[in-house]
Amino acid sequence: VGRRRRPHRASLGIEELADLAARLVRGRDDDVRRVLPRELDDVLAEIGLAPLPPFGAGSVMGEPGVVVVVSAQYGANTVEVTERVLRAIAGLRADLEGRGIVLHDDLFRPADFIRAAIGNVGASLVLGGVLVIVVLFLFLFDLRTAAISCLAIPLSLLAAVLVLTRFGVSLNTMTLGGLAIAIGEVVDDAVIDVENITRRLRENRRAAAPRPAASVVLAASLEVRGAVVHATFIVVLVFLPILALPGLAGRFFAPLGLAYILAILASLLIALTVTPALAMLLLVRRRDGRREPPVIRFLRRRYERWLLAAMRHAGAVMVATLLATAAGCGALPFFAGAFLPELNEGHLVVHVAAVPGTSIAESLRLGRLISRAIAALPVVRVVAQRVGRAELSEDTWGPEYSEFDVDLRPGLSSAEAARASADLRAVLARFTGVSFAITPFLTERIEETLSGYTAPLVVNIFGQDLDALDHAGAAVARVLGGMAGAADVTVAAPPGAPEVAIRLRPGDLARAGLTAGAVIDAIATAYQGETVGAVAEGNRVRPLVALLAPALRHDVAALGALPLRAQDGGEVTLGQVADIFEREGRASLQHIGARRVQSVTAAITARDVAGFTRAARARLAAEVALPPGTYLEFAGTAVQQSRATRDLVLRAVLAGIGVIALLWVVTENARNLVLILANLPFALVGGVFAVWFFTDRTLSLGSLVGFVTLFGITLRNAIMLISHYEH
Repeated sequence: VGRRRRPHRASLGIEELADLAARLVRGRDDDVRRVLPRELDDVLAEIGLAPLPPFGAGSVMGEPGVVVVVSAQYGANTVEVTERVLRAIAGLRADLEGRGIVLHDDLFRPADFIRAAIGNVGASLVLGGVLVIVVLFLFLFDLRTAAISCLAIPLSLLAAVLVLTRFGVSLNTMTLGGLAIAIGEVVDDAVIDVENITRRLRENRRAAAPRPAASVVLAASLEVRGAVVHATFIVVLVFLPILALPGLAGRFFAPLGLAYILAILASLLIALTVTPALAMLLLVRRRDGRREPPVIRFLRRRYERWLLAAMRHAGAVMVATLLATAAGCGALPFFAGAFLPELNEGHLVVHVAAVPGTSIAESLRLGRLISRAIAALPVVRVVAQRVGRAELSEDTWGPEYSEFDVDLRPGLSSAEAARASADLRAVLARFTGVSFAITPFLTERIEETLSGYTAPLVVNIFGQDLDALDHAGAAVARVLGGMAGAADVTVAAPPGAPEVAIRLRPGDLARAGLTAGAVIDAIATAYQGETVGAVAEGNRVRPLVALLAPALRHDVAALGALPLRAQDGGEVTLGQVADIFEREGRASLQHIGARRVQSVTAAITARDVAGFTRAARARLAAEVALPPGTYLEFAGTAVQQSRATRDLVLRAVLAGIGVIALLWVVTENARNLVLILANLPFALVGGVFAVWFFTDRTLSLGSLVGFVTLFGITLRNAIMLISHYEH
């Protein structure tokens, strides 16, 4: 039997602070000029429990609090994460309230906006389906034919949802939007098929020698099959540029395009299989000779009169059409431009920056006043402030910087939300010495993704000379601030931060036997703190940190008395080997791509971002003289919109070449090809007039996607009409 191993455990016997104060350390007695052991509390000024120096704080409705930010992992479902977090918080509520802590678990929930957005799109989807059913019944005026056509809607949407789910694409606002846009077309194939079958059956019943009904249904389906297939694939080809969009635009609109394409492909499959089968089942046994639907008869008489009049005055019609096309194209430069439509999720983020060097206590005092002023607005539900940064935050703000989460009362319209932003700016304008910016939460996330800043317009100034960058940044901010429509103009890294400069004297260092590194380490230990050990308290381990007492750390004069250990064992003070003085410095230095940069941001109100950016380029080029080696670059939503528009147009041109090639194969006739393509300018004019008269005259990337959809539908209608002519 071998010897048993016995673990060894040594303990310092430190159970409380008094035990720590009685520990012996090395000290020097200058009277006897030798090293003697001394107790720790004889060496240190104070031993006690204290929090680490804070670099962030929070408040709720102007009262001190802790603001907890929960971030979902990439790919996680925000709604599910929110529900799980709320269940976890519910278990803590009773314990927290028992300790007198008020818990606000609804400061801001993006899940609420997601639910509202999906609910709105879902309601639009249902409303669109109902309207399509009503229109189908009015034009077909027959329950059986309308039912056959309407059945294509749920079957097509269900098939599209199943494929989306199989590919791991969730049902979000964009995919539901794609399905909503496709509703009018998913029923189109079925309507074309069943309407042609109904018409041929009606004609067959009136014929002198009627054919078997089954052969009539088959012939009628085959009659339109080629045109339906060709038209559907051309619509898919027209929509492919949306799927190929790069960057953030692609992430936004690709799910919409994918849902749209899957829905119309499913509708094609249903029109080729289910619709003829249902027609055979429900229509062939009829013996009644139904006339045309009343709506069709009503429209046919008037259409014939208008058509004959147009044919008699073909020249005048063509001239008027060309003039309308020219007017529509000429109106395009007068539209405002935007990357995405305005997003109204009922939550605003207010960024407030005081002068560099502002303490946490002062930021909280200022935030308390701002919170109370904001909470007094009738549209505001709750206000929370975050000062500086959290320990594991993705941001690196200083204590002079605060973010206010302002949650608005539910049910506000877009106009009321816009007025809320204006009211907030009026409230914040009363506070001098601070700069601020106000953005909706989703808009801020998009803008931050595009440019790195929470603003729609960013001017980056690159150069090597920091002073030159500061002067150029001030000049750019002055020009932007003087332009109509500019708001919240901010210099990202303003100079003027107070700092204490310590300039070491090499000669005095050498005489004292000190190195610069040792002096810098001593300063860092005194003011930043250094962990020299740990004390176990139950299952909790507390770090043992050495640093200057708070009273001394806030006294610049006390810095000169900081003791340093000389080479001979004696002590010298920092003031004996260094010059100590206060001066202005920079709170941060910014770099992009390893280049020094000063950034100026601005919000745009009462005008479009694209137009403001064009005007800003011209003003800055004329009024700001940049020193050699310094240059400007613009970033933000206007730049991204221009880039996305260029990408979409380029891909649309490539898709257009493919469409023309496919049409040539389908039509095999140059005149038919010209007739089909001649519809596109008219569709453009109709879309332009719709944007001009029924919207705020802003062309966003979403509007361009709508134009692409419109072109696809126009080509589809033209193909069906030309195919019927030829038949």
